Amino acid sequence: MNSPYLYLRGLKHVEHTVFCVEDGQKTYYEPQFRRSQPFSSGQQVKRSILERVVNELHQDLAPVDFLWKLDKKGDAPKEDIAVQPCDPTYPDQLLGGYMKASSKATKSNGEESFVVKRRSPLSISAMRPLHPLLAGTDAEKGTFDRSNNPNSKVTLLDQDGNPMSPEEMQEYLENLDKQLPKRKFLDKQTRAYGLFVYDVAIDLRRLFSVSTIPLQKGEPEVYDSVKEKMQEEGWVESENFFGPCLVCPEGQRDKIIPALAEGLLDWQITSNQARTFSLMEPLAFALADKAYAVAGAIRAELREDVENDQAVPRIDKEAGADVFVTLPASGYIKGEYGSADAIEQAREWLINRMQSFPYENQTAVAAG
Repeated sequence: MNSPYLYLRGLKHVEHTVFCVEDGQKTYYEPQFRRSQPFSSGQQVKRSILERVVNELHQDLAPVDFLWKLDKKGDAPKEDIAVQPCDPTYPDQLLGGYMKASSKATKSNGEESFVVKRRSPLSISAMRPLHPLLAGTDAEKGTFDRSNNPNSKVTLLDQDGNPMSPEEMQEYLENLDKQLPKRKFLDKQTRAYGLFVYDVAIDLRRLFSVSTIPLQKGEPEVYDSVKEKMQEEGWVESENFFGPCLVCPEGQRDKIIPALAEGLLDWQITSNQARTFSLMEPLAFALADKAYAVAGAIRAELREDVENDQAVPRIDKEAGADVFVTLPASGYIKGEYGSADAIEQAREWLINRMQSFPYENQTAVAAG
């Protein structure tokens, strides 16, 4: 059996956008080149990939129950835990993993309440600059301007916060000799731009296999009630490197694999976490069963012919990975002329590798 791991490195072009959470664009400090670097967290990348997968499958994400708890003092409810179904028959739960600990809510509902935990078979990095000199941030102030909208108006509040009458406003503004614009200035916003990479490692042994190891022997991945549901839906009893497991039926795998390949290659941050949309067009992909191969295939190099530090992106087709270059790459990397079907070729590479893995007979193939 070949390596049970697949590695992917994707190179994207990002322009004038915000990988946004609570406080705006996230950054980290790069000590060698002493620059602040924008990034999108691995969790945000993972969420974007999984949303693309379920959209391709025309399904919804698994339902999540967000628990709130009443305060004993009678104050407003306080945020508690988010309870996931921990059901691998949902594609995002199968691919994204989950964890559920015991709680009073589950015990009161008569459900099994021991801890179940499934680690995602996809290890996903943050999306960060290909090189500290090839990405950065800028800042701008915006306005909310309705000066040309006759339906908008200006209301002046007095010192007690009460609206003034039109006559009072008119008299006040005439004495002040000033107009109040129908415009509001927004706080300065930091935006990201440049060439970014993200890495994904896929553990094929666990991709469609859910451990059924009993509670007394380890950490189970499913409750017995969910295990029964999976068996009723045709999941196959088998064994992998980690012990006894249930394997997703082939018909379901054949639907999920193309959707997963599409999600890994062509995702964007379109949730409410991103204020400004960017196509984040892919420029190149490196695919291999060795991590060092994808790292060498898409990299940056410092120029030696200039006095000040400058970096150039490099795509190396001799580094040991299969490399797929798209048409927009020629606009950012000298000498690279991609093909219109590069993403389709990368997609077929992923589909073939994932479909050819012996999910139901892992231990037999390994022993042979």
